[in-house]
Amino acid sequence: MINVLGIINYDDASVHVAGLENYRPIPSLSFLARYRLIDFALSNMTNSGIKRIQVYVKHKPRSIIEHLGSGRQYNINSKHGKLRILTGEDSIQSEAYNHDITAFLQNMRFIEDANQEYVMIMPSHMIYTVDFKGVYKQHLETKADVTVLYKTVNNAHESFMGVDTLKLDDKKQVLEIEKNRGKYKNRHISLAAYMMSRELFIHLIHLADNISSLYTLRDVLQEQAPLLKMIGFSVKGYVACINSLKEYFRVNMELTDYNIAKELFRDEWPIHTRTSDSCPAQYTPTARVNCSIVANGCFIEGTVVGSVIGRGVVIKKGALVENSIVLEGSVIGEDVHLKNVVVDKSAVVSKVKELVSDDSKILYVKRQDRV
Repeated sequence: MINVLGIINYDDASVHVAGLENYRPIPSLSFLARYRLIDFALSNMTNSGIKRIQVYVKHKPRSIIEHLGSGRQYNINSKHGKLRILTGEDSIQSEAYNHDITAFLQNMRFIEDANQEYVMIMPSHMIYTVDFKGVYKQHLETKADVTVLYKTVNNAHESFMGVDTLKLDDKKQVLEIEKNRGKYKNRHISLAAYMMSRELFIHLIHLADNISSLYTLRDVLQEQAPLLKMIGFSVKGYVACINSLKEYFRVNMELTDYNIAKELFRDEWPIHTRTSDSCPAQYTPTARVNCSIVANGCFIEGTVVGSVIGRGVVIKKGALVENSIVLEGSVIGEDVHLKNVVVDKSAVVSKVKELVSDDSKILYVKRQDRV
């Protein structure tokens, strides 16, 4: 166990997963038929020995509360750790004021009462694995004020749009923070994950509030970067940013490739989640499944190619589902053809026999819709 308080922060204003986020907060988006996005952030923390964690939820907290429960599935033992799910406690008249600094201020007593000397703050929409013990070690060795995690990528002109990028010197000290506008391929992408002392964190919260009621943690860090010793920590392996429906779809599809998925999923670093006890997926003699992820409880009579199929989905005889995501409890009727579609939870697609698009514009079927 390391002397760090874990904080799962709000997702910033650049995150907008159209359709899906109308029904649940970003942290509880279904991912690869088994997980929720927040599982990766929480697993990184608990696998690293961080056992006291605060989760801040901006909207619609019910699904997060149900999914996380007491935190036992993440190996958070109530005798040695604590998982708190926190929301803003005061009403917000304008959405512009509903940001992370406001939530931190409204829950300041939980931050001040924590015994940990350091905090590790990260959002849930960044998907990767990292051992925070290495971050903690570098933070102490470099005597940094703030250690910021980043990933060096060569596809910044296609992905990570609107995400912060870092300009670093040869000692990995942050010189500038700016937004990725897609102009360049190679960039140091900030993962919006920061380690700092709890004392500095509290100071930055109050400083942001004094500067502007609309300032976020990201804003105050950007402004204070020239005055702080901010050092980058390079994250290796697979990294993805789920900040749009297009990226949500692309990343799910990409990880159906085993050779890519094994960069993210490793035996020695389990991704914990809430399990669902149900029967295995059933395949009839007419079923054909290739290069896909199929969750338990499914009943497959049709053909599934390069897709992600959630728990309890029914795909009837003659149906063809290719390059699509079908979420829990949905039904795909006989002879229906789906391609490049996201079908939300408990929807039924049966009357319209063809929903086909190219991968530049993903089709979305609403939750519990009848098509």
